[in-house]
Amino acid sequence: MSIKTTTHLNFRGAAREALAFYRSVFGGDLTAFTYAQAHAVSDPAEADQVIWGQVLAADGFHIMAYDVPSARAWDPGEIPVFVSVRGDDPEQIGRYWEGLSEGATIVQPLGPASFSPLYGMVRDRFGITWVLDIQPGATLRAG
Repeated sequence: MSIKTTTHLNFRGAAREALAFYRSVFGGDLTAFTYAQAHAVSDPAEADQVIWGQVLAADGFHIMAYDVPSARAWDPGEIPVFVSVRGDDPEQIGRYWEGLSEGATIVQPLGPASFSPLYGMVRDRFGITWVLDIQPGATLRAG
């Protein structure tokens, strides 16, 4: 048996926009179903919000998201979760960094760290904190 974990992000009315943004950064296919499509509308103003959505890329990137309906309490907290993207290609990690950094707050600039040849942390414009790095102990390839 094998299992896979996928980060599932919760938003309040911004899931579709966030998924489109993550698709622009990581590529892949975006799928989004609305409350109306699922016949689960409790507030007509939220009918077009996302009840289930994901971005799935051929390289293995996978993230899910939905819009928490207004009838449910939702508090994103200060730093409720980090999404970690670890790779072995510093140029690709750099491209992801550039994409996620648009309109973001840099928490830790992308660069060498004592535990990793390349590491950075950024809080994107949706308030999600991303950690991008190369496997600790790996040696960077000459570009």
